Amino acid sequence: MEKAVSAKDELKIDAIQLKKAALVFRAINHKLRQQIIKFINQHGKITVTQIYVKLRLEQSVASQHLAILRRAGFVTTERDGKFIYYSVNNSRIAEVHKVAQDLLK
Repeated sequence: MEKAVSAKDELKIDAIQLKKAALVFRAINHKLRQQIIKFINQHGKITVTQIYVKLRLEQSVASQHLAILRRAGFVTTERDGKFIYYSVNNSRIAEVHKVAQDLLK
C-alpha cells in the first residue's frame, strides 16, 4: 500500500550537502583537471613541478587545480622531505562514477 503524502510530511532538501556534492562533480568535470588526473595516473606519483613542466602550465595554475582535486578527494598527497607527491585516489573516482551512473538510471 502506498502511503498518502500529507501536508505535515516535509520535503527534505539539504542545500549544503547538495552544494558540496556539486563541487565534487565540478572538480572532475573540467578538461584540464581530467588531463592532470590522467597524467598523474600514468606516473603513479609525481610532484607538482613535474606536472606543470610536462603539461606546460604555469606553476600557480597547476597548484590551483591540484588543490581543487585534493579538496574533492580525487588526488592524495604524500610528503617526502621538501617534495610533495601527488597520486590518484582511484577509489574516490570509482565512487563518484558510481553515483553518477545511479543518478542517470
